[in-house]
Amino acid sequence: MKPSLYFFPAVVVAALDSGNLQQPLTTDFSTIPLLGFGTWNIDRSNASEAVSAALQAGYRHLDCAAIYGNQKEVGKGIADGLNKTGLKRSDIWITSKLWNDQYTYQPLLRCHCAEPADNLPSYSHAPALVPEALDQTLADLGLDYLDLWLMHWPVASSQGETKLDYLGAWHAMEMLHKTSNQLRHIGVSNFSPSQLHHLIEQSFTKPFVHQFEAHPYLPQSDWIEAHRAEGIAVTAYSPFANTNPTYKPGPNDPPLLLTNTDMLAVAAETGCTTTQVALVWGMSRGTAVIPKSAQLEHIKENFGALKCKLDDSDLDRIDGLSKKYLKRFNNPSKSYGVKLFEGLEDS
Repeated sequence: MKPSLYFFPAVVVAALDSGNLQQPLTTDFSTIPLLGFGTWNIDRSNASEAVSAALQAGYRHLDCAAIYGNQKEVGKGIADGLNKTGLKRSDIWITSKLWNDQYTYQPLLRCHCAEPADNLPSYSHAPALVPEALDQTLADLGLDYLDLWLMHWPVASSQGETKLDYLGAWHAMEMLHKTSNQLRHIGVSNFSPSQLHHLIEQSFTKPFVHQFEAHPYLPQSDWIEAHRAEGIAVTAYSPFANTNPTYKPGPNDPPLLLTNTDMLAVAAETGCTTTQVALVWGMSRGTAVIPKSAQLEHIKENFGALKCKLDDSDLDRIDGLSKKYLKRFNNPSKSYGVKLFEGLEDS
């Protein structure tokens, strides 16, 4: 029998049995499709085409961010995809993220804060800048609202300086969530246990979703269980681990996940591809996964994970990879000059 990590609510069990993983994580998160489409590193030159193709292929969950620099093109792809599929805006789930620094955002006096905006530091995590950041993201995407807006990192940056700073921005996000029609839910990304607990203790609104790196080389099983206990949904980014070209290989890095011999063996035995195996492994844990690709063939291949079946022995074999190759690939602690992911695997 699988450990408790694999115990799901009845709705997820039914989805797994039917092969239809475009179902909610739990009944409490009833609108989040488990299989999403990521837009990180998709070049502006073909981002519109890729997003439209994803919607046409069947994806109903899109993951975006201001820092990706392609939200205007993603927005055009959303409009084209909705038009070509006949879908309504309400038929899809769209996530975006608040970045660490000001960028093009300017202070807004409609900030719900006591200090005048002109006297606030020039961080987009300064409360006065948060509404402007949201307005810019919505304008870029061509949307009236987001299903989910995440704080991308628990830091704020300005003029080359980065510091741990998240409560003020979170409270501004809370206010927007409560007082406007622009946000359905708010959440966080890349928080440590102590940061998440501190945020919850100091806030009225618990994050609806926490997005962080998770894959067979970094399963973070205990961390996922902690979120389940808190009633917080998890989205796993980088589901293909070091296949992401951003993660430049180091001398002690494990083999590429998608060419790992165990992954290849499971794929051969199940008639799936290694990308599909990685995605099903992630979804089987109750986490949403957000693979990205700009190529139509791979967009369709990844979506084919919904028809891929893994049994307990397959999942056990993949679980064992982290015992040989535990590795976190996205950790900017050194470049930020702050400690991130304290208390988590391979921090």
